[in-house]
Amino acid sequence: MSTEFVTFPQIDPVLIEIGPLAVRWYGLMYLFGFMFAIWLANRRADKANSGWTREQVSDLLFSGFLGVVIGGRVGYVLFYNFSEFLSNPLYLFQVWTGGMSFHGGLLGVITAMFIYAKRNQRTFFNVADMVAPLVPFGLGLGRVGNFMNDELWGRVTDVPWAVMFPSGGYLPRHPSQLYEAFLEGIVLFAILNLYIRHPRPAGAVSGLFLAGYGTFRFIVEYFREPDAHLGLFGDWISMGQILSTPMILIGIAMMVWAYKNNSTHSTK
Repeated sequence: MSTEFVTFPQIDPVLIEIGPLAVRWYGLMYLFGFMFAIWLANRRADKANSGWTREQVSDLLFSGFLGVVIGGRVGYVLFYNFSEFLSNPLYLFQVWTGGMSFHGGLLGVITAMFIYAKRNQRTFFNVADMVAPLVPFGLGLGRVGNFMNDELWGRVTDVPWAVMFPSGGYLPRHPSQLYEAFLEGIVLFAILNLYIRHPRPAGAVSGLFLAGYGTFRFIVEYFREPDAHLGLFGDWISMGQILSTPMILIGIAMMVWAYKNNSTHSTK
């Protein structure tokens, strides 16, 4: 095994600390992602015949943000650390200790979109197709935040770009957070935002998001260290892959259904 590896940069996870208040890089990544989503959504709402106003976009994204935070935390506790919750139910509210699940956040956002659509007399797919292209950029920044937090690193490897993470025992590991930032953030963002430039049936955009994210997450799980308290199911598949598989299948099914049964095409 090579001894020439990348040493993890000494990044203080806390940017500013004033008394009991601390501004963390991880939280800032989510804030930047949310601000970018607002900017991009407003830009699209301003286009002629978009079907959206800035006020509607603001209400939708605020609902989605609450869904991400609540669903992400609940999902992490249920999917990845349920034993801790059973021994200490207040752990669910201890968000400062870290721990957010994308799959839980997704369920939270879907719930928020259903509620928003019903209250505003819109179809669910009309709402989902507006939100889906906004999400990957924030996902990518969140993974950068994981890297800066020295968490969710990858498996031990001898690739030249392996990183020696302090919390990973200073063993050379895949920087799987950056793999995810690239695939789930940059690549998926590019795919979705190129796709929406052309007419497409309602539901196809959100279906492509589910299939794309699920596929990229499934791939990266082969390089990511599984949660120690969960291990591997049957020594060949991780919890992340189990949770991503339905996303891939549902996403593909949504796209097939959209093109076969929906003649109404979305606009830019």
